[in-house]
Amino acid sequence: MTYCVGMLLDRGLVLMSDTRTNSGVDNISTFRKMHCWSVPGERIVTIMTAGNLATTQSVISQIEERNKAHDDRHNSLLEAETMFQVAAHVGKLLRDTIAASDAQNGEEAGSGTFTASMIVAGQIGNGEQRLFLVYPEGNFIEASFDTPFFQIGETKYGRPILIRGYDRDMSFEDAVKLLMVSFDSTIKANLSVGLPLDLLVIEKDGFEPAHQRRIEAVDPYYLAVSAGWGEALKSAFHSLPDYSFYN
Repeated sequence: MTYCVGMLLDRGLVLMSDTRTNSGVDNISTFRKMHCWSVPGERIVTIMTAGNLATTQSVISQIEERNKAHDDRHNSLLEAETMFQVAAHVGKLLRDTIAASDAQNGEEAGSGTFTASMIVAGQIGNGEQRLFLVYPEGNFIEASFDTPFFQIGETKYGRPILIRGYDRDMSFEDAVKLLMVSFDSTIKANLSVGLPLDLLVIEKDGFEPAHQRRIEAVDPYYLAVSAGWGEALKSAFHSLPDYSFYN
């Protein structure tokens, strides 16, 4: 399991993903699920992945053509003219990879064994920043300020935080804090999601990461947010009216 969030703001995009993968409680590993490519002044494209690790790694490898000699490789996302074309290309690769894996392993098509989903975000040239959710079938939807964020993976524990706290004109700093709380709530509730976390901020019309870092388990800010949120919840709970059996 995993947890990734892409958020659309007036100022730009804020993306965060965990790094935990597991196939049982005794087989836990760390893999990067956020992949970013940029051409300064021209484009920036980011993909976050959730689902079968072999499937998602195959898609990323095909994008970068890792099966070729280094000098012969070219990244297909750097040739697309629009972010819509990027989303369509990623969707086709994902659909074809899942279908090929099902066929190769004798699985019924759509069985879910090799399924995956992806968040695609970025900006190309004079186009708008765009945020897409790509489904295993290869189709996709786009975020708007009616649906300003997408989640993939273990979504249910962190979603209420985002719904209550999101504001389209919030600062990047507040958006990161909101995501920290959402991820902390998810990590507390589900052992299949875990640190380190990868964070990326993309300012509108900025074709390089405005802020990028990995948040480790000992990160002072993350620990402060986690402890502070827990205490704030307890304080809010005790401030609510008491229930009485006799009224």
